[in-house]
Amino acid sequence: MDRDLSEDDSVVDLSFEAESPLAPPTELLERLPSYDWLLQAGRGQTFFPPWEALGRPQEQRSWSSFLEHRVPVMTEEVAREALLSFVNSKCCYSSTVAGDLVIRELNQQTLCRYRLETFSESRISEWTFQPFTNHSVDGPQRGASPRLWDIKVQVPPMFQEDIRKFQVPHSSLVKECHKCHGRGRYKCSGCHGAGTVRCPSCCGAKRKAKQSRRCQLCAGSGRRRCSTCSGRGNKTCATCKGEKKLLHFIQLVIMWKNSLFEFVSEHRLNCPRELLAKAKGENLFKDENSVVYPIVDFPLRDISLASQRGIAEHSAALASRARVLQQRQTIELIPLTEVHYWYQGKTYVYYIYGTDHQVYVVDYPERYCCGCTIV
Repeated sequence: MDRDLSEDDSVVDLSFEAESPLAPPTELLERLPSYDWLLQAGRGQTFFPPWEALGRPQEQRSWSSFLEHRVPVMTEEVAREALLSFVNSKCCYSSTVAGDLVIRELNQQTLCRYRLETFSESRISEWTFQPFTNHSVDGPQRGASPRLWDIKVQVPPMFQEDIRKFQVPHSSLVKECHKCHGRGRYKCSGCHGAGTVRCPSCCGAKRKAKQSRRCQLCAGSGRRRCSTCSGRGNKTCATCKGEKKLLHFIQLVIMWKNSLFEFVSEHRLNCPRELLAKAKGENLFKDENSVVYPIVDFPLRDISLASQRGIAEHSAALASRARVLQQRQTIELIPLTEVHYWYQGKTYVYYIYGTDHQVYVVDYPERYCCGCTIV
């Protein structure tokens, strides 16, 4: 193995270690008031939000509009146009079938989709570091760090997820780089500080086997310049970027998350539920506030139960780790039609769902692939 015989004592040999930044040992960091847990746990910790009183009391709702609401009746003409639009968007479907089929039966249902969104904010604090470039240090000597939930930040628009990171005031400490021990560089792991490596062509013999001529690649020296360090024999420390010192500080990570709960009422047709969950519906009811309350008197009992279950699940999941900023619950009507049609002596079926008349085909009579009919 090639080694540098004249080692430079100012360069640390870290050839056996990873060159990516490493977390500093906790003994390097001083204790800050109110942040002892960071040194004890060794990793970041979620800060519980302060308790806040609930919002407005529950209101009585009238569902007469629901009872009076009627979704437009599906006609044969609309059903055929929806299938033609679907077929024309597919390269492997024959449009002849959609034009010649005979519609035998239309089974129409109106489903309800309940959706609960809970927009919450959680805060995590952790030690981090960056190269120190001799700028001013906002350390404990400037005062005590504020409690993390007392730090004011700009909240993004409601129900839009985001992650932001902030430096906690008065939490900075300057320490010697724990990777290079304050030297700013370390010995190259490729050449072990020599700057050159054995020639790959002649394996250091200066001549190739069974040849009298000297090696052309290394000009007969038996060595080549190290490509890892460009012949310098050492590399700049990747952790401190050669600055020799690191600025450690407590970083506040704020996460805004939108939790979603969905439920689609039961139906007797064979249209996949995952399609109905994404279908475009007609809004029947919307309730948005800092806290929403379960729906208890909706004509469809399944929707009332879903509302109670969704709010309970979000409350249990977020109560101990996040602050709820806003909630929104909606009820939408989703039309669904099962179309039975006849074509060339056989009966087939397809489904039309959503207010924009999306189509789900179970078994289309004529489909093609690469110009060949699929039998």
